[in-house]
Amino acid sequence: MKKVYYIVLASLFSTLLLNIISCKKVLNDKVPESTYTSTLLFSDSVVAVQYINSIYTANLPGWAGNGGSLSTISTTGVGNLTEESYSSNTFTLGTVTTSTVGDLGSANANNNNYAKIRNINDFISNLPASPIPVATKNRFKAQALFWRAYRYFDLVRLYGGVPLVLTPLPVVGTAAKQADELPRNTTTQTFNQIVADLDTAIVYLPNNWPGQDYGRITRGAAQAFLGRVLLTWASPQFNVNSDATRWQAAYTASTNAIATLTASGYGLYPTWDVTMWTTQGGTSTGAAIAKPVNPEAVMVTEYNTLNDQNLGFNNTLTESNTPKSLGGAGSNAPTWNEVIAFPMADGKVPNLTGSTPNASTKYPWDPVHFYDNRDPRFAQTIAYNGCLWPLQGNATNRLWTYFYYTSSSKTTTTETGGSSSTGFYCRKAVDPNLSLANLPYSGINWQEIRYAEVLLNQAEAAAMIGNSTVAYNDLIAIRKRAGIQAGTDNMYGLTTGLTGTSLAMAVLYERQIELAYEGKRYWDLRRWKLLESTLNGIKREGLTIVLKPNSSSYTDYLAATRNNLVTTSGLDAIYTQYFSYSPVSVGSGSTLGELFYLDATPIAYQPADYFFGITPNSIISDPNLQQNNTWGGPFDPTQ
Repeated sequence: MKKVYYIVLASLFSTLLLNIISCKKVLNDKVPESTYTSTLLFSDSVVAVQYINSIYTANLPGWAGNGGSLSTISTTGVGNLTEESYSSNTFTLGTVTTSTVGDLGSANANNNNYAKIRNINDFISNLPASPIPVATKNRFKAQALFWRAYRYFDLVRLYGGVPLVLTPLPVVGTAAKQADELPRNTTTQTFNQIVADLDTAIVYLPNNWPGQDYGRITRGAAQAFLGRVLLTWASPQFNVNSDATRWQAAYTASTNAIATLTASGYGLYPTWDVTMWTTQGGTSTGAAIAKPVNPEAVMVTEYNTLNDQNLGFNNTLTESNTPKSLGGAGSNAPTWNEVIAFPMADGKVPNLTGSTPNASTKYPWDPVHFYDNRDPRFAQTIAYNGCLWPLQGNATNRLWTYFYYTSSSKTTTTETGGSSSTGFYCRKAVDPNLSLANLPYSGINWQEIRYAEVLLNQAEAAAMIGNSTVAYNDLIAIRKRAGIQAGTDNMYGLTTGLTGTSLAMAVLYERQIELAYEGKRYWDLRRWKLLESTLNGIKREGLTIVLKPNSSSYTDYLAATRNNLVTTSGLDAIYTQYFSYSPVSVGSGSTLGELFYLDATPIAYQPADYFFGITPNSIISDPNLQQNNTWGGPFDPTQ
């Protein structure tokens, strides 16, 4: 489904009239657009396909799960809400108010959540009258139900229960306005509706689509998403009474998803590198049923590489994450906090303090040569000074981020165009072959659900129902694929004997590494109510590396020979000879590089942030909406 759909639902409020605007109209141009009724639209399967395609276009998540311009979290950048990346924002500053998170919406805008839900409901309500074959209608409806569940899950994890609108509401007149002023359903009712929609969708969705429809929601994708939903419902954010049956339901959902996905050609991609992202599509492109070329990609948003205002649908990840010196923006820069979070090559955590529990003894921690002997996922996720990072078709491209002296007291970056804000770059999923001219036109698909996440969802729920064997097996499978050393006990660095919450925390740590920069970390900490205990009080850090000054001149004297020197002497020797510094404590005063704070003040998440407040504008628009009790209202979002 790597294409752009041009059906535009121009009339948000009419259930009977849809204006279809397209560069390539699927309707007969001789028919005036004003005569298009729902009966006419749904009498033709081609037009119905265009309608469901428009629902995909309106609801498919972007990179890191971003939900569009009206999503407050997406606008902030979900990685900036954790230790992954940095920005000064309302959430980490602890200044969130009831006006901050406006995803519920208050205006008649065609791109807010309830407008999207309305279009989905309109599609569902008109399907029964269509002469399209029943089996086809069921598949259409199943896809629409999935997206309705997706939209409500997006809302419930922000606020708790929200008004459940399952049919198109009247839109004209005072009576219609009053009918639209709905109270909030309970959180339990909202989750139940999400599960009901997904359960129905799962019945009618196929295991695999024809190649020409690759990218549509499959049965396995819907089951995997159900596993994600139920894992959230089972987590402490919602599961205040530690109801074990919720964890069992989450485990069953993910277990069912794994069975379906395995039978349908899905599984862990064989290698953990950039090809896990650049390998995409189905095994055929026509009407034949296609299995995925990339077994990891369970649910995808497809992009293309076309430089065309009408046909192009490009992601911006490669351009955003490419260094400025190569024409990119240098965004999403990893922090030192994330650098030191990755395990060592044996799967054990680095011994940062000298007495870190369960730390690696095989590979002593070296803060100067921090990149040595790390989990192989480290070098595929984080680009650092001196690393080999193929870009723009140059397989031997090497990144240099150090500063050099221009006088006895001033330094400047070796990077033309500007330096990284943290000393590092995120290289995950960055296309190594995209040319400078084509940087804005990357076509790498976003994988909203990877098979690895499904395993981790199962592992976490398994830990919480006492099935430690399954939890460990899932973690081992993921670490083995990553290239971590097995060790003499074949545990791949995992601490043995963990159960319950302790084992679930091991899964959460694995998620931090495996799913880094994929938009999952913030939601994991939030559903486990760990934002405060994990992040509050810390300041995120960056690293400055400075070239030793030349006694005779203040220049970047290493630039001409540094790549050859790495080849002949190794990167460690270059660091030791030219970048001898001690990144141990912030602001240590070293003239050869040091850690520095990115945050001006420590992170200060508020306890109320686990359920955001309903905005005043939303309550004015719908006076029947009750405010959350964490923000001074009577509504309990945990019920």
